[in-house]
Amino acid sequence: MPLVHDRRGSGEPLVLLHGLGSRWQVFEPVIDLLAGEFEVWSVDMPGFGASPPPARPVTTIAALTDLVAEWLREEGIEGCHVAGNSTGGGVALELASRGLVASACGLAPIGFWSARERAWCQMSVRNSRATTKLLRPAVPTLLRSRALRAALFAQYTTHPADVDPEVALADVDALIGATAFDDVCAAFTGYLAPADAADRVPVTIAWGDKDRLLLPRQLERARRRLPKARHVLVPGTGHLMMGDDPPAVADVIRAAARAPRPAVVA
Repeated sequence: MPLVHDRRGSGEPLVLLHGLGSRWQVFEPVIDLLAGEFEVWSVDMPGFGASPPPARPVTTIAALTDLVAEWLREEGIEGCHVAGNSTGGGVALELASRGLVASACGLAPIGFWSARERAWCQMSVRNSRATTKLLRPAVPTLLRSRALRAALFAQYTTHPADVDPEVALADVDALIGATAFDDVCAAFTGYLAPADAADRVPVTIAWGDKDRLLLPRQLERARRRLPKARHVLVPGTGHLMMGDDPPAVADVIRAAARAPRPAVVA
């Protein structure tokens, strides 16, 4: 299916996948830092951002991965590098598990939570969406206030007051307008990241030490579940770490793409 995307730079293809209720622009702080070495494809996943909704409800993360994998084939970039944040990180790891990408980088990916942490995450993002829907008529005015921007985005970034008001408004509208939001959020229930994601291709897992949505302790679970992966803690960053420290996160993604393939045991 066609997906809205931004494409810039040259080199090996690198696909960037956003999180639940987000859009490709969330990677804007790092795209130009990577475009000098890669052909960067930043994608709105099905039912998010400006991409059309899927023909059928996406009831599992595997089904969402199927749609992304189909798009990679259609674009002729299967075997690319992939980096994803949150839900996009889960899709990146699923693609790695299937051997469809050259490398995968998960930036605070879903699937390393406890049942309680997962339920709390679902409740939190649903509440955020419901609140912004309710406040939408007043949101443009509210977002002019640094204090209110801080309140609205504190869970996602370490510098919420510094978010540009126009960018913040577009992010709010993307969250409200995400037609696949409810189905994908429900698909979190019972989901765990694939334990074999790092068996066939190099995998990197990165976490911000200030993440207030998917807590940093989940990185320790990732270490245990994917011992063959490279694990990185990015100081001073939150859930949307790309905007908190773009050079550091670009370095993580760049190193993930350059990592050696895992050894194959005969």
